[in-house]
Order: sequence, then C-alpha cells, then structure tokens
Amino acid sequence: MISVSDIKTKIRQTTYRLKRDFLAVENIVLVIAIILCLLWTYQSITAMSRNWTLSERLSTEKKSLELLEVEIDTLELENAYYQTEEYQELAARRLAGKQLPGEKMVYLPANSEVAKTKHQSVATKTVEKTYSNFDKWIHFLFPDKF
Repeated sequence: MISVSDIKTKIRQTTYRLKRDFLAVENIVLVIAIILCLLWTYQSITAMSRNWTLSERLSTEKKSLELLEVEIDTLELENAYYQTEEYQELAARRLAGKQLPGEKMVYLPANSEVAKTKHQSVATKTVEKTYSNFDKWIHFLFPDKF
C-alpha cells in the first residue's frame, strides 16, 4: 500500500521536474518568441490580403474612371458634330425631305429574301492542331526549322 509520504514525495518530484524542465527561463522565452512570430505572421498575412483587395478595388475604380472619360469625350464629339452644318443639312434632308437643286429622289423596293442572303458567308470550321508545351517551345526557339 502506498503511504501518504510516498504520495507527497512523488508530487514534490513531479513539481521539481516541471519547474526544472518546462518552466525554465529559456523555455518561457522560446514559447514567447514562438507566439510573437505567429502573431507577426498572422498580421503580415492580413495586411497583405487587405492591400491586395484595396489595390484590386483601386484598379477597378481607375478602369471605370477611364471608361467614363471616354464616354464624356465621345459625347462631346457627338455634340460638336450635331452643331456642324453637315449634320444640320443631313437632318434637314432626312426630316423635311429637302433636296439640293438638280437632285432626284429614288425609292427602291424592299430587298427580297434572296438578295438578303446572297452575300452571307457560310462559316467554315477550321480544325487547329494543338501542340504540346514542348512543341511550342521548339517552335519558339527554332522557328525556321519547322
């Protein structure tokens, strides 16, 4: 049977080993260093992720800004065209039926189905040969050999 003094001795030995082996200053410093490294890594990854999302949002905003600037330029050009004499003459001809002296109006009948389909080209399928990555490199490095 185990006596109480044996149990006390075992407890003292266990606490001594824990203090000596696990709670040494070097081990505590090592655990703190590992925790700090993990925190630093986590913060770095979150910062990089945030920077990436912000840069993506910035690039999409820049693209939309450029698109709006192109649309503005197009509308300004259209407004300038609408103010020219050429457009005003064409609009007057179209809307009011005005003609220059000596011009005659010719009304053509609507196109028949044969006339509509006469010049339509039939799409032909071309089968392209697919090359492997190695073949592509060979063609790239030695274009005159093949």
